[in-house]
Amino acid sequence: MQNESAITIKNLITRYGDKLILKDLSFEIPRSKITAIVGGSGCGKSTLLKHIIGLLKPASGSILVGGRDIVAMNERELNEFRRRIGVLFQGSALLNSMTIEDNVALPIREHARLNEATIKIMVKMKLDLVGLSGFDDFFPAQLSGGMKKRAGIARAMALDPEMLFFDEPQAGLDPITAAGLDELIMKLRDIFKMTLVVVTHELHSLFTIADHIIMLDKGELIFTGTVEQFKFSEHPKIKRFISRQVEEDKYCPEDYFNIITAD
Repeated sequence: MQNESAITIKNLITRYGDKLILKDLSFEIPRSKITAIVGGSGCGKSTLLKHIIGLLKPASGSILVGGRDIVAMNERELNEFRRRIGVLFQGSALLNSMTIEDNVALPIREHARLNEATIKIMVKMKLDLVGLSGFDDFFPAQLSGGMKKRAGIARAMALDPEMLFFDEPQAGLDPITAAGLDELIMKLRDIFKMTLVVVTHELHSLFTIADHIIMLDKGELIFTGTVEQFKFSEHPKIKRFISRQVEEDKYCPEDYFNIITAD
């Protein structure tokens, strides 16, 4: 029977200098589902994402993907692992000097031994998938914010990854454009049975796309479970998060440090 967990995190600890950022996190990310990572500013969401995709080493702990611990991998093994995943960063990270076609083709040219005709067909398929058919020759500066996000997803899908990761995909988008992006994320889950991990603070998107939710607070895991369990949780911080109530306590210096470094 196939393991129901795509990623298993055990006793993950992160320190920046003498500051403890992620505090002994242990949880699982289910396979073929959309998992949302949420929490306030500075809680460690983006730091956690960087650990999971192998961009940042924790102080201790393990991150098991397919039975292998990526924390223990060397650079060659990490590069092989990264070819199996796709990532959409906040700013889409498109190269402004390249057309959208060349941006999407870049990882294929770098990692696959295919002729240009085949690469062109693959790029067209990815652009069609994200609703950008006909925009092959456009440059990033000629696209709207939502279209740039879609182009970034097309590039993240270029090598047919097993998992996709999104860092605040709805950031900077108007509600209608954000809703269209949510639909695309769900489409990728449904068509390809992919495991998707989304860092977000957008409540509407969270309750629209998520199958599973992980919530952090000041580096600690305070919730992992289904959307329904999250909605009806009696945890005071979750209730405040959902109702958008301002925290009564003020930031201490350590909170400020976390905000500027961890998220």
